[in-house]
Amino acid sequence: MKNYLLIIVFTSTLIFPQEKKIDKEKLVNQVKQEFLHAWNGYKKYAWGHDELLPLSKNYKDWYDESLLLTPMDAFGTMKIMGLDKEANEAKNLILTKLSFDRVISVQVFEVNIRLLGGLLSAYQLDGDKRFLDLAIDLADRLLPAFDSPTGMPYRYVNLKTGETKDPVSNPAEIGTLILEWGTLSKITGREIYYSKAKKALEEVYRRRSTIELVGTLLNVEDGTWTNTDSHISGAIDSYYEYLYKGWKMFGDKTLKHMWDVSIYAINKYLADETKDGLWYGHADMNTGKRTSTLFGSLDAFFPAVLVLSGDTARAEMLQESCYKMWMLHGIEPEELDYSNMKVTYPNYALRPENIESAYYLYHYTNDPKYLKMGEDYFESLIKYCRNDAGYSTLKSVITKEQADLMHSFFLAETLKYCYLIFAPQATIDFNKIIFNTEAHPLKIWK
Repeated sequence: MKNYLLIIVFTSTLIFPQEKKIDKEKLVNQVKQEFLHAWNGYKKYAWGHDELLPLSKNYKDWYDESLLLTPMDAFGTMKIMGLDKEANEAKNLILTKLSFDRVISVQVFEVNIRLLGGLLSAYQLDGDKRFLDLAIDLADRLLPAFDSPTGMPYRYVNLKTGETKDPVSNPAEIGTLILEWGTLSKITGREIYYSKAKKALEEVYRRRSTIELVGTLLNVEDGTWTNTDSHISGAIDSYYEYLYKGWKMFGDKTLKHMWDVSIYAINKYLADETKDGLWYGHADMNTGKRTSTLFGSLDAFFPAVLVLSGDTARAEMLQESCYKMWMLHGIEPEELDYSNMKVTYPNYALRPENIESAYYLYHYTNDPKYLKMGEDYFESLIKYCRNDAGYSTLKSVITKEQADLMHSFFLAETLKYCYLIFAPQATIDFNKIIFNTEAHPLKIWK
């Protein structure tokens, strides 16, 4: 923690001292330069592949053949930052090399949020119909995943053969589809995309418990829960995110009702106020009994959704907790036990959610403390994760030892939200766009 930052806690409220005014223009340019540093590392050592390995100066592909995850994830950020040269480089690579006519079994959730979301966003940002053609081709190859007895998608589908596998899935992977597939329906006029994604959401919701909570794992073939732990963390998180964002994007009142019922149960059974602030823990989906006091970097998406839905007071309280989690060791861990503020999972995966929530709160409140949070987060990334080839995940936020991976979402989300929190508010019009869970901006159709 920097010695010029003083944090005083009164009744769970963070009070920032009077400091020199943050130079937003300078920080915007710094974020842009750090984006270019990471992109140039990718270009030099991993061009044409999925992700950069910055320590070994090598590359990683998710499957037998590259699906260009980093260029696809980076393109929208380049357009927002006004990096036209780099955007054209990425576009030319994508449109000449990306093909889905391959005998590979892909994870539906990850391919949906990164590639389908990225292609649709690229089409809306750039206007080149070849992005849309790729999006349609990909969606049609993913459609067999929905051919389960319940209509909830299998986790994996082969892009060439349509063969599916892995029926044990989770609410996030099943329910994080409607923004992308609904957008494709609106653009093409083909209702099948929206109806498939909406049915998947509804089938998860239909299996909620009598106290309105969902669990962690369920079988898409027989619809039974195999893990009844309920929370807002990974495996459930973006299911809730897409209930509200789906309503906001399409005006579908069914989704709004599902969100209203769900958020009441979340706040009743998962919210947990301690001497260190407001947190959201784990509970049994059937009884509501507290099962653990774990909270982590993925959970930090929730203040953004809360303030987007109008619950600013709760969003602000939770974001204070998220900031404490980040500053505990100078950068956030994957997970901690908030009952004793001890790290339980020490790695940092370059995740964006904490920064995303600070951005949303600054956007809606204009409170400068969120601007200061953004500056602290950005400086932590530079201090601990930067290296000469790009940025690395951390094996431990305690030792700060770097690991050999730069996730594609670092360019899609983490640096995008760092940029946007310092950029002029008019850069993104929240009345016209919604970010998907990979931070790809998509048009609001409501």
